[in-house]
Amino acid sequence: MALTRRQKEVLDFLEQFIDKHRYSPSYEELAEGLSLNSLATIHKHISSLESKGYLRRAFNQSRSLEIAPRYAAEIEKRKAAESGLAVPLMGRIAAGAPVEAPANPEMLHFQDFAGDAATYALQVRGESMIDDHICDGDFVLIQKMDSVRDGDIVVALVDGMETTLKRLYREPNGQIRLQPANSTMDPIYVPASSLQIQGKLIAVLRKY
Repeated sequence: MALTRRQKEVLDFLEQFIDKHRYSPSYEELAEGLSLNSLATIHKHISSLESKGYLRRAFNQSRSLEIAPRYAAEIEKRKAAESGLAVPLMGRIAAGAPVEAPANPEMLHFQDFAGDAATYALQVRGESMIDDHICDGDFVLIQKMDSVRDGDIVVALVDGMETTLKRLYREPNGQIRLQPANSTMDPIYVPASSLQIQGKLIAVLRKY
């Protein structure tokens, strides 16, 4: 549902206040921040925003205003676009006939890939994963996790000393097979107890 100018000002003030203080403002602080003399007007805006699904609040609790996930996601996308972490997604391209460019392109938000504190990057060295189109010098984005499925490409720490990027498979004998994507290389077999999963591949970046 559409927001009025004042309702958007209320939401923007809330977002900035919560981002700075890590708690929501009181109605008095809202009124002061928005240069409004009437608390009744603040109550009216809050009720309208709540009915539209932009705010949530707990009754009989002070400082209980919370921006709903729907609007919080919009804020994050807007911040990403303003910070240069987004580019126009102009459509899909075929390796054949031309594809018509859309009149109103979507935005590709890099925050969707790297907006999580559990995500980190590594630069690839070597050619053990070239058949999966992961080449020497590429950058890979890794999501920290210790639970993965067979076939996932993972960052594996072996014997607490060496890390490697490989596809992981669990063998019936309790061993782990770290499978390279290079037909000239042999897989690595290690006991499960000697292996620590440090994350799973989520994206590959290459600069030409």
